[in-house]
Amino acid sequence: MSASEFSRTDFLNLMYVSHHGWLVGWLRNKLGCPDFAADLAQDTFLRVMLAREYENIREPRAYLTTIAHGLVVNHWRRLDIERAYLEALACQPEPLVPSPEQRALILETLYEIDALLGALSPQVKSAFLLSQIEGLKYEDIARLIGVSLITVKRYMKQAFLHCLASMD
Repeated sequence: MSASEFSRTDFLNLMYVSHHGWLVGWLRNKLGCPDFAADLAQDTFLRVMLAREYENIREPRAYLTTIAHGLVVNHWRRLDIERAYLEALACQPEPLVPSPEQRALILETLYEIDALLGALSPQVKSAFLLSQIEGLKYEDIARLIGVSLITVKRYMKQAFLHCLASMD
């Protein structure tokens, strides 16, 4: 039976019962942690529940794998960000170390910035970070990434417009 022959609730129930165990196993193999695998499986099915057009799901396992893989990648990215932040924090003198509440807010902000920059193409993101974080001039960025100065300016314009658009 196709998804269109079921009610939304029936389809989601059937999908969950039929594929939840398999998905948890797949995630456990990827992550090595049964508890986190179970959490990510739940998050995956939550995304499926929120999807508007469930009728278009033809290959449920492929669909679930795609969603779960994205969640795993996001998890690893968050861990990388947290690890880098904690390493930078360890270099700070004790009086400058933020409180646990401030650290949580800073990490959440870093996650949001990462997501924002993740929407940019790799070259635009690279040019933007070289300019804004490393403080390089556009000419130096052009030379470093092997593009023309006008291309760097175009990349920067794209990045700034993207940042402005996300503020709305």
